[in-house]
Amino acid sequence: MPNRYWWVILTYIIMQLSGGLFLPILRQLFPNYYVEAAIYYSIFSFTIALIIVLMLMKPDIEMSQTRDRRISGDVILWTFVGLFMAYFAQGIATMIEAKVLGIEIGSENTQSIMAITRTIPLFAIIPAVIAPILEEVIFRKIIFGSLYKRTNFFVAALLSALIFGIIHGEPEHILIYASMGFVFAYLYVKTKKIIVPILVHMTLNSISVIVQFSLTPEDMEKIEQQWNQVQMILIGG
Repeated sequence: MPNRYWWVILTYIIMQLSGGLFLPILRQLFPNYYVEAAIYYSIFSFTIALIIVLMLMKPDIEMSQTRDRRISGDVILWTFVGLFMAYFAQGIATMIEAKVLGIEIGSENTQSIMAITRTIPLFAIIPAVIAPILEEVIFRKIIFGSLYKRTNFFVAALLSALIFGIIHGEPEHILIYASMGFVFAYLYVKTKKIIVPILVHMTLNSISVIVQFSLTPEDMEKIEQQWNQVQMILIGG
C-alpha cells in the first residue's frame, strides 16, 4: 500500500479524534455558544481533512482523469442502479434486524445528525458531501482495494464493511452499515471507478437529510408505521 494511503488514514483518524482536544478549549472560549462552536469546528475539521486527503490522493485523481476525461454514461447508469441496490440491501438488513434480531428501527446517529443540521443547516454539507467522499476513499479505495488484491471479494468486502459499520458507532446496526459497505464495494469493483460509490453514497445521505429535515416528528412516526405494515406484508408477523 502506498505511503500516501497511510497518510490518508492517519488524517481521517486525527480528524475524528481532534474533537477530544479542541472541544474543551471551545467550551472555555465560548461557554454561552459552545454547541454552535462545536458544530462549526466539526465543519472546519471535516473540510480541512477533505482538502488534505484530496491533495494526498492527487496522483490517483490524475491517473483516473487520464483514463476517463469525462463522466461516462456507465457512471450515471451505475449510480442509479447502485442507488436501488443500496436501498434494497438496507431494507433487507433493516427487516432482519427488526424481525429476527429484535433491534428497534431507527438510528441515533442519524437523529443526532439531523438535530445538529436543524441547529446549523450548513452542517448538512458533512453527511451530504464531505463524509461520503472521505469514507469511500478510505473504506473502499484504500482498505477494500488493498485487501481485494490479497484476498477475494467476499473477504475484502466483509472486513472493510465491518470496519465501516464500527466506525459509525452503532454496533447494534452494524448489519445495515455492513450491507451498504458490500454494495459500495461491489459498485467499485464492477465499474472500477471510485466516483460511482461516492455518488451513490452522497445521494443516499442527501436524500435522507432532505427528507428528514422537511418532515415533522408526526410525519416520521406515520412513515415508521407504514414501514412496519410493509414488513408484515413481506415477511409476516
